[in-house]
Amino acid sequence: MRSEISRRAREVFHSDALAAPRMTLRGGYAVDSYDFAPPPDPVLDKPTDTYLETYTFWGLAHLDPASWRHYLPHLINYALRHMDDPEMAVEGLLHSLRPPDREPPRLASLTAEQEAVIVALLEEVAFSEDSANSDFAMQVLEEWWIPIALYRQR
Repeated sequence: MRSEISRRAREVFHSDALAAPRMTLRGGYAVDSYDFAPPPDPVLDKPTDTYLETYTFWGLAHLDPASWRHYLPHLINYALRHMDDPEMAVEGLLHSLRPPDREPPRLASLTAEQEAVIVALLEEVAFSEDSANSDFAMQVLEEWWIPIALYRQR
């Protein structure tokens, strides 16, 4: 199941992942620390596990919608491989999937296929015995992603 979610994420976010992000996670991390965002660097900003673990929790909040979508397939894959969330990268991802949506919107920028992958990920995190974020993932589902979500108008 996890490999299928990861495969679907790579597929539905393919064009987003290929596009260079305007703001990198490393840049968002710098902005969160009241510093200037450094220019993107293909070597320094390669989305390895260490990169995601270092920059996701504080950096993801500062990304524009296209940059956020660029990192989603990498973060989904990471989350499915690291349910224990030792570096809070999965928790950072879950925070980014919560309302309220932003201006310009990030959550509302997703296609129906992308939303379906997000829901599959959240259900996997919510209902897996090895998940460190089960309760939080259930909360995120209830807030925005289920048909009768608390804060989403359909």
